[in-house]
Amino acid sequence: MAATICLATACGAQPAQGTGEAEGQEGNTAERERQESDSGIGTEQTEVPSGEEAADNGLPAYLQGVDLTGEEPVEHTFSEVSVHDPSVIKVDGAWYVFGSHLAGARTDDLMNWTLIDSDVKADNAIIPNPKEELKEAFEWAQTDTMWAPDVIQLADGRFYMYYCHCEGSSPLSALGIAVSDNVEGPYEDLGVILKSGQDADTPDENGDIFDATVEPNVVDPCVFFDAEGRLWMVYGSYSGGIYILELDARTGFPLESGYGKKLLGGNHLRIEAPYILYSPETEYYYLFLSFGGLASDGGYNIRVCRSENPDGPYYDSEGQDMIECKGPTGSFFDDAAAGKYGVKLMGNFSFPYVEGENGKFRNGYVSPGHNSAYYEESTGEYFLFFHTRFEEKGEAHQVRVHQMFMNEDGWPVVSPYRYTGEKLEEVDESLIPGPYKLFNHMHNISSVTRASEDIVLEADHTVSGSYEGTWELKNGHEAVLVLNGIEYKGEWILEWDQFGYKNVITFTALSDKGYAVWGSGYAAQ
Repeated sequence: MAATICLATACGAQPAQGTGEAEGQEGNTAERERQESDSGIGTEQTEVPSGEEAADNGLPAYLQGVDLTGEEPVEHTFSEVSVHDPSVIKVDGAWYVFGSHLAGARTDDLMNWTLIDSDVKADNAIIPNPKEELKEAFEWAQTDTMWAPDVIQLADGRFYMYYCHCEGSSPLSALGIAVSDNVEGPYEDLGVILKSGQDADTPDENGDIFDATVEPNVVDPCVFFDAEGRLWMVYGSYSGGIYILELDARTGFPLESGYGKKLLGGNHLRIEAPYILYSPETEYYYLFLSFGGLASDGGYNIRVCRSENPDGPYYDSEGQDMIECKGPTGSFFDDAAAGKYGVKLMGNFSFPYVEGENGKFRNGYVSPGHNSAYYEESTGEYFLFFHTRFEEKGEAHQVRVHQMFMNEDGWPVVSPYRYTGEKLEEVDESLIPGPYKLFNHMHNISSVTRASEDIVLEADHTVSGSYEGTWELKNGHEAVLVLNGIEYKGEWILEWDQFGYKNVITFTALSDKGYAVWGSGYAAQ
């Protein structure tokens, strides 16, 4: 018989209820969030590093005389939107994201979003009458909602939506294609192309008896062109792992029958949301993944591996072949096994308040994940799109966009703060020395939201505080830090501290073991 498991994957996340931030809600939140930060529930106070005595004002010596606020608060305007599992496509200068529950939104500046529509309902503008239009998928998957889609434009100029449905407590899923002349819809069904979760009397796509420990749950599609113009679809979630299948670049349909080639996973590891981005700069294909559980207590985190070929093999920064990333035989949701693989770019984090800063009470990111990514060829910029939950906000979630950069070893590093139009430019070295909040994302899968620790980057290029070592500015903006004997490579960048309402020097860097560190300067710039 087909194996039946409880999935509870990201694509199945339902809109948050009773939170004030339901699926699709949008609005100008800059002032509201600032007011909340001054009246809400606080986070853990930053600890004084060993050997530093607090002064009468409660601040340690290394923060005495530091301008923690600037002359006045720096603010940016945002229109937020809730689209779970956002997958990005850029059309005529605008970015669009499509996500679970038939939700979609657009933005012209990556800061202010407009909802196109949301919810599986008869009058949804993206796919009108979806339960009739996609009847085969709904009936097979025995569900009343839709999971994470992906949209791509093919040579005929039309837009192809790869949609998916899943029962939720098992890998009983269907994946199909719908098409539209307009990116916002309406989309018309072209049919189901893959199914999973077949019973023993129904052959699976490989002509065998479906085995959920080995074969994929056919959800979370990402469709992309490789450097030679071939079209591929990577997909999968929990169950038997992540697979890739070549498609006909003209029609968008699979070139061959079957599930395709396996890239990683198996035995119900909590790994899903594959997304592949090719970088002409490095000539690598980057496979982004979400590890852990999507809920606020699930420890969702974003990881990456890379390959010279679209269909693998994919390796992490330690050189581990990701095909070895799988659960032990007979295991179920073995996070310890999964956590050994992949470069962890982002997980739960908190930059706590210290006395004298703006934004006394803060809500760090919780379970950020199910990302997509975009490379802007005209500028060489990389952007990471994802949804995240927040401290003290339950299951409410919103879309976030952070800029990414390639470090000197060809691995992506993610900016600590959300995008507000900042550019990677030459940094004045005299602005770098001073105290920083340092966050090490570590390599585990954990529901705990840790607070950052304090370090001081000294003028003589040494580092003191919670970590010791050295720092360096190279080639105008590249960062090299040695912290407790481990070298990290990345970038320095002037960013907007969204919690402290000030511009600060930040760094984002990665070790060859796949540990990401973020630094946020205390001093307003």
